[in-house]
Parts: sequence; structure tokens; C-alpha cells
Amino acid sequence: MKELLNIIRRHKAGEAVGIYSVCSAHPVVLEAAMRRAQAAGTPVLIEATSNQVNQDGGYTGMTPADFFAFVSGIAARVGLPPAHLLLGGDHLGPNAWQREPAAQAMDKADVLIEQYVAAGFRKIHLDCSMACGGDPVPLAEDVVAARAARLCAVAERTWARVGGEAPLYIIGTEVPVPGGAQEDLHELQVTPPAAAAGTIAAHRQAFLAAGLDDAWTRIIGLVVQPGVEFDHHKVIDYRPAAATALSQYIENESLMVYEAHSTDYQTPANLRALVRDHFAILKVGPGATFALRETLWALADIERAWLGAERSADLKGVMLQAMRDKPKYWQGYYTDPAREHIDLQYSLSDRIRYYWPEPAVQEACRKMLANLDENPPPLTLLSQYLPGQYAAVREGALAPDTNQLLQAGVSALLAQYEQACADQRAEVVQ
Repeated sequence: MKELLNIIRRHKAGEAVGIYSVCSAHPVVLEAAMRRAQAAGTPVLIEATSNQVNQDGGYTGMTPADFFAFVSGIAARVGLPPAHLLLGGDHLGPNAWQREPAAQAMDKADVLIEQYVAAGFRKIHLDCSMACGGDPVPLAEDVVAARAARLCAVAERTWARVGGEAPLYIIGTEVPVPGGAQEDLHELQVTPPAAAAGTIAAHRQAFLAAGLDDAWTRIIGLVVQPGVEFDHHKVIDYRPAAATALSQYIENESLMVYEAHSTDYQTPANLRALVRDHFAILKVGPGATFALRETLWALADIERAWLGAERSADLKGVMLQAMRDKPKYWQGYYTDPAREHIDLQYSLSDRIRYYWPEPAVQEACRKMLANLDENPPPLTLLSQYLPGQYAAVREGALAPDTNQLLQAGVSALLAQYEQACADQRAEVVQ
């Protein structure tokens, strides 16, 4: 975590630097992020969410120890130095069990936190903002803070037992819905500075009351709403003028920056402005798997045009069937039957990402990629469906094999985050 602390300290010292966090379990996305970090000589921050990875397996089927081993294995294969791999847990709290009574949900959250820290995760987002069974809605901020302090105490005890680097913490009650908004958006209210101050004060009081004085000095980030979000087909863009007061407020905190969730699909200029305005930790999840899906869909079109329907793997058809066979991951999101076919494939909330581990989908992906590697398509088809990769192939910067084509699709998106998080002092001076 020294790498992460160094970035935060540089930012607090006046450098417009930051770090982006990749919230994904897809191996292609993770490899692309690691290869970018390896090339740049920078750390890469990978995070798992409580719905994605937990003691029950989450939707990936992985426990925290499984995910740690999975990510570490990719890093070893890529050749990324262990010191440059940072692992975090996102929305760690009762989120996965919020329909259960609060006492029961929090007991499970205790186990969740213990397993994440014991596995080696050291950036911990303490998120108890959601109401559980029997709770009033919304939860009072002191209740949220007290629950966060309880989970922090579990993390501290676990760290004392297993050793290693001290955990760093993220707090905040204005937490966007993981994966994007479910409803159509029009305008967002930026967190008022007074609300940010209230959140910090409530958590400080709860932490000190629980004897977590040392842990309080390791809180590096506060989740607030800078006015960015996305729904199924629309993006709410960052407007710096609307967040000026909020941006200025955090300058009073010695080692705390803002963590911006739902930054997916923001423009490169918006990402740079967010980092400049102290939203120095940028979270990206659906945006990365959306870029992966775009590339896979383009390859499916290339395969069909090149090899014909009979020889093709029909990845699109297999995926849509898998989604309709198990609708639980999208049913509450895509509610317009007339638009369902479009939403399933192209929605910015990217609920399709839950289905890549499905065996039938995995097999269709494997067959399609093998088909194209064994029967390389002409560059004219690459130009038609993947013009960015085509240009890189023509320049000799990219081999036309499917793995590199997929990597390039995701890497192009991550490059925008990498550039936004680089030192912008020269730009600020101008």
C-alpha cells in the first residue's frame, strides 16, 4: 500500500495525480490493466465488490481467497512485480444480505471483512449505507458510521493476526448504486460540503469511540457524489463548476481525497478534471467490460461474415439465450419489453457482464476465438469492424491474433484513465 499512499501524498502536496481502480473479475480486463501498468511502471489497483466475491462465492463463484489467487496468477503470468499489484474490496458491508434482518446481515458482513483482509486485500471500502431488514429508510448517519466502525474493528483484528501491510480505508454514505442507476437520469445533486463534513465527523466520532484511533489515520478516501452517473443509454457528465465548493472542502483534510464511483463513460477531459478537483481515485467497472463486449461483438460479426453462419460459434445468440434463461441479473434493470433486446446487449449498465462465466458462453467465446485464429480474416474485415485495432496492426504495433485484439479494445479505454491520473501540473499551470 506504500504505492497508493505515495500517490495520495503527492496529490495532497499539490500534484494533480491520482489512481484508477478496475472493478472487474474478467481475466481479459484484468490482464489489460496489468499490462498497461507494467508498461508504465505504475501500480495497478484491482477491486472486487461484495456482490461479486464473498464468503458464499458471489456471482463469480469466488471467495476472497480465490479471487486473490486468481488475480495474483494473472499478474505472475504477465510479469507484473508483486509490489505493483494492489487489491481492494468495494462496497464491503451488508450489501449482499440487505434483505435479511440487520443483526444477521452485519454478522455476515463481519465474516466478509475478515475474509477479505485475511486473503490479503488492503484497500477496504467500508460501506454500511444500505438499510437492511427492519431498518428505517434511510439509515441515520450515526448508525451507518457505527456499523462501519464495527467492520473496521474486525479488519484491524484480522490484520493484527495475519500481519502484512496495514489496511487503508475508504468511507462515505453517498454511495452510488453499484453498476449504474436503474432508472433514467436527468440531473444529479452534487454532495454539499456540509454533508461531506457531517459524514467525516460522524465516522470520526464512531471510530474514536471504538478505540480505532490508529485506523482513523489510515482513512484515505471519502465517497461522495461529484455529479457523475450513467443509466442504460445516457451519461451524466461531470461539471466542474457545480462541484467547486465540494472540491475545495477536502483540501482541509490532511490525507483524504475523494473516491469517485460510476466514472464509467466520462470523457477523457472529464476524467482529467475529476482528478484535478481532488476526486483522485476513479472507479471503473462496467465501462471496461462494455469495451470488452464491443470487441467481442465485433469479432462475432467478423466471424459470421468470414466463415458463414454454419461454421460460426454464434456468440451473440448463445449469450442472449443465457441471459433469458437466467434473468435474475437484469430483470430489475431492463423493464421496457420493447427495448429489451437492445438493453440486453448494449445498455451502459452492462448487465451482460454477469454472464461471461456461464459455461455455454465460455464455450462459444472459445470456439469463436479459435475459429478466427485458425482462419485469420482479411484486414478489410478488421478495418470494417475494429478500425482502431486495424490501424495498430497496420503500424506494426499490434498482432492480429484475437487475444491482442481483445486486449487492445479494453486497453484503449483504460488509457483514458491512465492519462487522467498522470501528473497534470503543466496543464494546470496553463
